Amino acid sequence: MLVVLLVATFLVRPFSVPSISMIPTLRVEDSVLVDVAAYRFARPRAGDLAVFMAPLASRVPFIKRIIGIPGDSIRITDGVLYRNGVAVHEPYVNEPTAYDLDIARDDIYVNDVALDPTNADIPPKRMWQAPNRVPAGFYLVLGDNRNYSDDSHVWGFAPFDGRFIGKAIMVIWPPSDIRILR
Repeated sequence: MLVVLLVATFLVRPFSVPSISMIPTLRVEDSVLVDVAAYRFARPRAGDLAVFMAPLASRVPFIKRIIGIPGDSIRITDGVLYRNGVAVHEPYVNEPTAYDLDIARDDIYVNDVALDPTNADIPPKRMWQAPNRVPAGFYLVLGDNRNYSDDSHVWGFAPFDGRFIGKAIMVIWPPSDIRILR
């Protein structure tokens, strides 16, 4: 019992998927195991399924895919994601993204309109190392069901300031869908 308690406290924790934002990778009410030690000694990597507290008034943890890490240039045009100028093959996306996104001029632009820094987590200009790259200490996160996801295209960057809980590593419920996540 003590071993189970220690593992649950320091290594893995269950998390229930609350929305359709990660379809087809994860469905509503799927339960996943989250490696809570994953980001204690390493930073999130592009492609990780991260569980974190969003920079909103929400008290519910979010699960999203890391799309841009600090220093990356990110653009979505005509449904295609470009990371550092290279098109990214994304077999996990539910359908082509219906909006264009660009990190430019110290902001995130969605359909050529900058996110409002009073309603989105956009760091001040002094924190940007380059006006068209993800700032240090921040991540761009999107759902796999992008057109139905509350994510960075709505509320800005996810700061790596203690809000990241861990990395989703395995679906554990329902039993018919148990699998390792990639």
